[in-house]
Amino acid sequence: MDYFTIEHSRLGYWLDFVAYAVALLASFVVLACTVPHARWLLLLGLCLLGTMCWTLLEYLIHRFVLHGIKPFSDWHAAHHARPMALISAPTVLTAALFIALVFLPLLACGNAADAWAVTLGAVAGYLHYSVVHHATHHWRTRGVWFRERKRWHALHHHAAGGRHYGVTTSFWDRVFKTDKAKAPVS
Repeated sequence: MDYFTIEHSRLGYWLDFVAYAVALLASFVVLACTVPHARWLLLLGLCLLGTMCWTLLEYLIHRFVLHGIKPFSDWHAAHHARPMALISAPTVLTAALFIALVFLPLLACGNAADAWAVTLGAVAGYLHYSVVHHATHHWRTRGVWFRERKRWHALHHHAAGGRHYGVTTSFWDRVFKTDKAKAPVS
């Protein structure tokens, strides 16, 4: 199996989901077993903070990295050209980025349990993003929320002017005024 490819076999593609789900469950169990009960509420709050921060990271990465920095923009262009293909960032890359850009800086500022709780929340947000993104391209959904996410993401893929970067939420698109498609230039 090639660990650094962006287009995956069915097995490789789904192993990413499984790897993150197992990592989340294992991290949750380790935190629950090693941290005193008195700190559980704080850690839950830190997990929620990490999840909320993920939504901003999702927007910023999609807008400025995947649509602006090579080679990531080239990789993402492959997804735009073939949206049904099993294209995603390699698990090795995303895991390394979570450790290097989320966990280690937080660890340098505080203690390991707090840093891991925020990272756990961010990784949970990433897994949620991965499922929602997959669903927007591959699932027929009846739920109002999923239908809106599917519509929103379709606007991103088809609207002129590069808009609608949020996948799990339109909140940051509204904040940064990227929620309305620009008129095509004549």
